[in-house]
Amino acid sequence: MVKVLWAVACSVLMVLNIAAPLALPVFAQETDNSARIRRPALPLTGSQADPSYRLGPEDQLRISVWDNKELTLDLVVRPDGKISMPLLQDVPAAGLTAAELAADIEGKLSAFIVNPVVTVIVLQVNAPKYYIIGYVGHPGTYPLRGDTSVLQALALAGGLTQFASPRSIKLIRATRGKQEVRKINFYDIIDDGGEGNYLLKPGDTIVVP
Repeated sequence: MVKVLWAVACSVLMVLNIAAPLALPVFAQETDNSARIRRPALPLTGSQADPSYRLGPEDQLRISVWDNKELTLDLVVRPDGKISMPLLQDVPAAGLTAAELAADIEGKLSAFIVNPVVTVIVLQVNAPKYYIIGYVGHPGTYPLRGDTSVLQALALAGGLTQFASPRSIKLIRATRGKQEVRKINFYDIIDDGGEGNYLLKPGDTIVVP
């Protein structure tokens, strides 16, 4: 009887010794997963949040040139659409995205600095803007400079794509707290000499289905 009990006890101990190591990786994996879930996300900068935005007058920018404090500065886009930088003097900025402006500055600085690395961040958007979404070449946010018509806005956005419905374009405008929707036939604008070719107002949205 004693031998039987001793054999049972040994069997139980062997099972526990085998099972214990198997449980450890599972516990470690759960701990690692929970750590990954709790890890906070990095905040987005202005340029990362809306990379399609095209700069306009009065927009506030931060130009950073890596390893060059003298060329790292905050600037405001002038009414003529340009910014002023040391070495480069006047640099056109209006109508470009932050990434496009950074690439342009890098190209110009390469005459003075070896392999310049430039970052452009939009600190504050002050220019009036409108939006184009749908089947156009370059949908996104655009600065409203002077009198801009629907046809001009579509041209700036790269025109209609082959998937667009030219007869079903919509202009959405906020008027006294309510949305006003105007239907636009692209062919009417072309054929009827401007019928439906409205002048845009700040905040207007053009939808090209």
